[in-house]
Amino acid sequence: MRAIVIHAAKDLRIEDRPEETPGPGQLRLRLATGGVCGSDLHYYNHGGFGAVRLREPMILGHEVSAFVEDAGDTGFTKGQLVAVSPSRPCGGCRFCLEGLSNQCLNMRFYGSAMPFPHIQGAFRESLVADASQCVDATGLTPGEAAMAEPLAVTLHATKRAGEMLGKRVLVTGCGPIGVLSILAARRAGAAEIVATDLSDFTLALALKVGADRVINTGAEPDALAAYSPDKGYFDVLYECTGVAAALAGGITALRPRGVILQLGLGGDMTLPMMAITAKELDLRGSFRFHSEFAVGVGLMQKGLINVKPLITHSVGLDDAETAFRLASDRSQAMKAQIVFSG
Repeated sequence: MRAIVIHAAKDLRIEDRPEETPGPGQLRLRLATGGVCGSDLHYYNHGGFGAVRLREPMILGHEVSAFVEDAGDTGFTKGQLVAVSPSRPCGGCRFCLEGLSNQCLNMRFYGSAMPFPHIQGAFRESLVADASQCVDATGLTPGEAAMAEPLAVTLHATKRAGEMLGKRVLVTGCGPIGVLSILAARRAGAAEIVATDLSDFTLALALKVGADRVINTGAEPDALAAYSPDKGYFDVLYECTGVAAALAGGITALRPRGVILQLGLGGDMTLPMMAITAKELDLRGSFRFHSEFAVGVGLMQKGLINVKPLITHSVGLDDAETAFRLASDRSQAMKAQIVFSG
């Protein structure tokens, strides 16, 4: 089978890899669609992120949908479209037993260079997956089903925020995670959503999916200042950039006892601790997901969340590197996907 393998920054190759044999409780899948994620771009553009660096060639990809080829004893059926969760917790460590599967000590998450040997990813024509990873995606397109993973990230963050009904929300960064955060917050009952970014293209998509106002902080660097009088305005901040300046600006606009959801992973940042302390803000990390994956598929199947506007580009496997270049250009792309099979 062919697979998309990263060797070093800007060294992306399509290589032949051996197919795996499914065991009990596993399925053989024919990959349908894979979405290029921000972490994939970090590996492609920089060879890693923060302290996480490539130390061996690694198959990329973790946002995928697939068709069942061999269902084995799993109860799925041949030809069925499934969304495939990249999250494979062990189920036996102390965090799994506490219900914190996303914090599993033995996590096998597709396409991750955090451990060594690296966890190989899902951008391959044939994939063997546990039945527990697969969620029936009947009624969705393969592209929609492949959006279940980033949607689950934002649903997990929204759950971390607590009560959302009637809240005023600020989203900093309108890449796929930021725009999906708008969809998740609105579905959870947010009354007002303001989004910021440096790209007019991504901000236009943020408006299209439901933001009440968007701000280009490059063109209007002081626009958030209007929300800072009387100790701030917003109840919840989805910080999706991982950039210290965006976090600091968002904190200024938060009201006392507001909640900061840190989703962006740009490396360590200097925090305005005096403001966090004086306003009694809650800073809450949000990392990956688990049960939210199936919830997201269900929301899309019911028509309660529409991810189609985010899918801006689809390319074939032979042109895979084009998808990575497109996804790196936020002036024209939101979510670039690679079509493995139809």
